[in-house]
Order: sequence, then C-alpha cells, then structure tokens
Amino acid sequence: MNLVRRWLLIGNSRWHWAELKADEWQFCHSAPDPRKLNSLEVPLEAWAAVGPLPSTLLLNPADRLNIENVPLKKLPRWLGIDRALAAWGALKRAQASKSVSTGLLVADAGTVLSLTRITANGEFGGGQLVAGLRLQLLAMAQGAQNLNDPGLGTVTADPFPRTTVEAMRRGSLEALTGTLIEAQRKAELPLWLCGGDAPLLVATLKERDIKVFHHPNLALEGMVNLQKESGKT
Repeated sequence: MNLVRRWLLIGNSRWHWAELKADEWQFCHSAPDPRKLNSLEVPLEAWAAVGPLPSTLLLNPADRLNIENVPLKKLPRWLGIDRALAAWGALKRAQASKSVSTGLLVADAGTVLSLTRITANGEFGGGQLVAGLRLQLLAMAQGAQNLNDPGLGTVTADPFPRTTVEAMRRGSLEALTGTLIEAQRKAELPLWLCGGDAPLLVATLKERDIKVFHHPNLALEGMVNLQKESGKT
C-alpha cells in the first residue's frame, strides 16, 4: 500500500498541504481541520506555522520547521516562516532556471500580502507587509458606518464601478496591484508571486504588461525542498 506523505503549513486563515503518493505531487489549501490532521495514517514529514495552533493538534515538535532551518543568508529571527519558505522555494526555482543573477522579489498574496527581497547571493534584503484583499474589505466594513463586508466574490473589470460592493473589491485589488508594481519598479528585480489572491493579481499585472513568475505553492515547495536537501525525501 502506498501511503501518502504530507507536509503542512498552518497559515493565518488556511492550512496548506503538500502530498506525495506514488511519485505524484498534490497541493491543496483548506480551512483549518484538526480532525484530518489527528487522523493521519502516518505522521507529517514536516510542518510549520504562522497561524494559531489549536490545543487539540497532535504535532511532533521535532518535525517543526523554524526560521533557522531555512538556509537563506541574514534571515532575521522575527521573519515569518511562510515568507522564508516562499522565498526559498522561489530561489530554488530561479536557480534551476538560471534566472537569479540579479536576485528576486517574492510576493505571497495571502491574508497579508508580504513582499520579500532576496539578493543575488541569497541574502534577505528586507520587504513590505500590506493587508491582503480580504483584510482590506473587512477593514472598510468595520471602520466605516455605511459600508458592509462584500466578501471576496467577483471583481469587475470596470476600473470605476458604480456599485459600492464592486467599488470596494476593485479598489482593494487596485491597491494591491499598485503596491506590487511600485515595489517591483524600485527593486528592479523579477517578481515571483504565490498565495490565494495571486490569480487575481496575475491578471491585473498582465493587463499592465508586468512580467510575473506565478507559482502558487512556493512556500510548500520550499518546505519539500528543505527535506530533499536534508536527505529525508
């Protein structure tokens, strides 16, 4: 029987899984589900977390990946492990395609849009943090008396929508797009993008002729790569 081998990244709002069975890889993203985790037939290969850990989780502390496990240079200990793993995953992909001579800018468009600059020699070069699409919508609904939470939904292509709901969604997406464009302009580095909001951002970036390397599972790929380099995969 081919047992499934799994890696887990616990995010702020979702859990991210990498699964290997019979040499086939699958990546999935789900709501937090302690029951699934506690009922696994084999333990996780490795796990990491930036989000809350329910007290009912059965996790082996020895299998946890922390910031010191990511071999990027000059990583500050306070950096989120998700940012470090996504940067490592992007760097390994870039190295494999021989396109890392100038460094890279990694954007993880999740609950928070994180930007992480990596230099040509693999050093952490700073970054930015911006409220993600969902957080922006919630902030407007909670901070303004006459605005309600519209949910994510469909974002209209009209740059100046006539309804409040569409205006909130379009404006939030434009804010994130503008952040990416300006950061990429200042960094003068290739832009790598992952995360749940990435497909929307890829579309708006391409409309503006901004080249972007979209790989939705960079953080999970970074986790698996660390295991490979340690000889555990």
